[in-house]
Amino acid sequence: MWWKILLAVLALIIIASLIRAATLKPKKIQTVKIRDVDIDENKVAEHLSDAIKFKTISRVRDEGVEWEEFEKFHEYLDKTYPLIAKNTTKEVVDKASLLYLWKGKNPDLEPMAMLAHQDVVPVSEGTEKDWKYDAFSGHIDGEFVWGRGALDMKNHLICVMEAVESLMAEGFQPDRDVYLCFGHNEETVSTVYTGAGTIVKTLKERGVHLDSVLDEGSALIDLNIKGVIKTKLAAVGTAEKGYVDMKITLHDKGGHTSAAPKHSGMWKLANAVRDLEKNQFRSHWLPFLSELLDTLASRATFFGKIFIGNYPPFIPLLKFILKLIPQGASMCRTITSVSMCEGSPAANVLPQRPSITVNFRPLPGDSIADVEKHVRKVIRYKDIDIEHFNGKEATPFSPTDSRAFKAIESVENSLHPEGVAVAPYLVMGGTDAYRYGEICDNILRFAPFNVPLSLFFTTHATNERIPIASLAEAVVFFREYIIKVSDKD
Repeated sequence: MWWKILLAVLALIIIASLIRAATLKPKKIQTVKIRDVDIDENKVAEHLSDAIKFKTISRVRDEGVEWEEFEKFHEYLDKTYPLIAKNTTKEVVDKASLLYLWKGKNPDLEPMAMLAHQDVVPVSEGTEKDWKYDAFSGHIDGEFVWGRGALDMKNHLICVMEAVESLMAEGFQPDRDVYLCFGHNEETVSTVYTGAGTIVKTLKERGVHLDSVLDEGSALIDLNIKGVIKTKLAAVGTAEKGYVDMKITLHDKGGHTSAAPKHSGMWKLANAVRDLEKNQFRSHWLPFLSELLDTLASRATFFGKIFIGNYPPFIPLLKFILKLIPQGASMCRTITSVSMCEGSPAANVLPQRPSITVNFRPLPGDSIADVEKHVRKVIRYKDIDIEHFNGKEATPFSPTDSRAFKAIESVENSLHPEGVAVAPYLVMGGTDAYRYGEICDNILRFAPFNVPLSLFFTTHATNERIPIASLAEAVVFFREYIIKVSDKD
């Protein structure tokens, strides 16, 4: 008799799965009529090439920064975009960050902000000759623009400027104020004092609260799994993980290595590493994962809808699978990365204060205080010192029903009539955008560049480059996004 009950339950599950698959439809999105505009992608490429030539490398310590490179870049922007120079007020904030204000027609509306950062990471010492073209040459080969910052993120900055300049040339004036906020040291990883932080402080002191913020994030990705799904995915970062480095120091007697005990302080240190890596943080199924899968399922084939769309009963299994994949684990739990260790100052001296430095990436919902509490709980030795530095809390999630998020949906689906899956995701790294939480509730991270996934691996690496063909579309996207978000209606 039991097998009949089992078959009946199985039949109900199959029927429910088929019904859900049949009812999963892409949500209706109000598209916009893309304004006719002649964007010369080769001209945009030349401007990006020029921008790359300025070695605007950020450093943790200000004394190592070539400030004249930033000054030259600022002069270049003024010269290249004369309408922006004429029609905005520009301030240089905190030595080299830029804050532009483009006044709107209605001062009662909350302003919007477009973010980018001017700085780039340095080229790793010893890899300079590995580049096909010099990292700061901005070489154009007819297909790509090469150089440091081509993807992160002078491409974004230049295309925003191109969009605003072209709108001004048409006589367009936004309903709400538009801020262009270009930090100068985003790449220094969560340092306390940054240009973006000073911009936020400046705006806050002036009583400015922003309607929305758009910063760098994932690009437009082609998803093509035969028989399952074929669509473009615009993954919009609606939150980002936290960041904190913790130096964990243990205590031991030390002494001379000629009379070493059975276990030295390094043995204790190894046990501490083991305790941390064995006792990972709990995983969580955050709502953005469900919204992401629902959006993808709605654009999948019928088989794909069955496969992707019927995930709810299998969430525990999916969490388990995600934990087995480093990139997947990052989406569902706080990450622990033991990256540095120190022993004694000499080979014949036993360590008295051995230490490890651990980089944690807290998931939204886990605070830096929670991380320290976890560390003290799982490490077997209780007499430890913990010092944390370079820290920032994870951000809350921005809503996906906001004017700004809907604008991304609308513009991307207008640019690609075949349909784009626009869905939220969690940014694993860090951006300047997280600092704007003090003055904005709708913070989004998206880069509208149609770039092959393989090229993303060149970000911060050798032979960073961007397809010239992706630039014009990005300019059009920024134009339409500004028009739609700045509209009072």
